[in-house]
Amino acid sequence: MPPLLHLALIDPRLNKLRYAAAIAMFLSIIITGSIPGARAGVGHYAPGVVLHSLAYATLALLWFTASRGSAASRSLAAVLAVAVMGAIDELVQSMFPFRGADVGDWLVDCSAAVVTCAILWLVLPKAALQRS
Repeated sequence: MPPLLHLALIDPRLNKLRYAAAIAMFLSIIITGSIPGARAGVGHYAPGVVLHSLAYATLALLWFTASRGSAASRSLAAVLAVAVMGAIDELVQSMFPFRGADVGDWLVDCSAAVVTCAILWLVLPKAALQRS
């Protein structure tokens, strides 16, 4: 694996940074989704399914690579974290009259996390995952 890619995805020295990036990204999703008209403006460029898939796949990638342990335990942690974040996102959306909660969006979030973790499980070297 190229050194820069190893540093970005596996190096355990960056685990806290990856968790922080995931939390910052999640908070930015919540905040920007709470701005009236912001979601409609972005909707001109990409449908909601694409936005949810990309955002929550990225969160899963960050959480998986920040976690410790086997690929299975990392996957479980990432999928559970994304499921909770997606549920919070939908709960917050239900509180605004210009937004609405949708179980379908939450399922897209969880599906994106499962697919992302499955790909990472297959692609990342097992020895590198066990060391971090």
